[in-house]
Amino acid sequence: MNRSRIKPKTILVTGAGGSLARRVMARLVDRHQVIAVDFRRKVETDAHIPSYQVDLRKRRFEDIFREHSIDGIIHLGRILTNEYSRFRRYNDNVLGTRRLFDLAAKYQVSKVVVHSTHFVYGADAYNPAPIPETSPLKASELTMDLVDAVELENLAQIYLWRHPQLHMTVLRPCNIVGPGVRNSMSRLLSGRIAPALAGFSPIMQFLHVEDMADAVVAAFERRGKGVFNVAPNDWVAYQDFLRACGCRVLPLPSLPPFLPRRISELMGWQSFPPYLINFFKYPVVLDGHGFAESYRWQPQHSLSDISTYYRSKKRRRSDSNT
Repeated sequence: MNRSRIKPKTILVTGAGGSLARRVMARLVDRHQVIAVDFRRKVETDAHIPSYQVDLRKRRFEDIFREHSIDGIIHLGRILTNEYSRFRRYNDNVLGTRRLFDLAAKYQVSKVVVHSTHFVYGADAYNPAPIPETSPLKASELTMDLVDAVELENLAQIYLWRHPQLHMTVLRPCNIVGPGVRNSMSRLLSGRIAPALAGFSPIMQFLHVEDMADAVVAAFERRGKGVFNVAPNDWVAYQDFLRACGCRVLPLPSLPPFLPRRISELMGWQSFPPYLINFFKYPVVLDGHGFAESYRWQPQHSLSDISTYYRSKKRRRSDSNT
């Protein structure tokens, strides 16, 4: 697409303090008016980017729509599974997102991109490989800690079909990792010792945060709507990738089933949360062809690039301690 022909738009980006959001805004600011929103803190931005600290559920959030003529929304403000309590995540991820979608419809926003997660599929021994977008979302059946992720998805799909004028695109990426990313997987790869379940090394996919930023921008600027997996065509066994990233693998007993969960709780491993234990047992491999073909997107960073980053991160840490 010839970017010079893209009509400038006013784009509201939620979760503006996150690593992914910062990269997305940096890609958009030269040709669009970007508005940054984050409920945690007021994000320091470029002088041309208005920034707001506001809860999506509060009345004050609507003032942003009144003050700015919002053309599009990029919703990256989902609270991750390793953040806050289950109750807080549900309120912000589900009720906050519903308020956002209601305002988008009320103020005639013409494009909405929603960042979801591959966790919604759930990790199950009977999952197909690769998993297409039409597969059922089983995560809430396996753990209550992922109910908010599934409910956010269900909400997005309701609005996708009820309000076609929003031209909504829902993205379900695989494990996003790389510089500045603070999710469970990135924290795990950053550590010198990484737990794994003895006898299990599921196939996994990893997506560099720069490639995910490109995917979000492509989903916003190119025509289309629907639900899409976002994942590369390559994958790797979990324990092999831990070693490639310079981690020493710490095997945990997998039987009885409650034991690894209990050990994880006692050790306080945020990178190995109990409610994601099944993702370290069973593969969740996404079929990403639909998004790649529809939005002409291909990742530019390989598994080798990602593992090199985490190895060098450990090396720099060692050098600074000597």
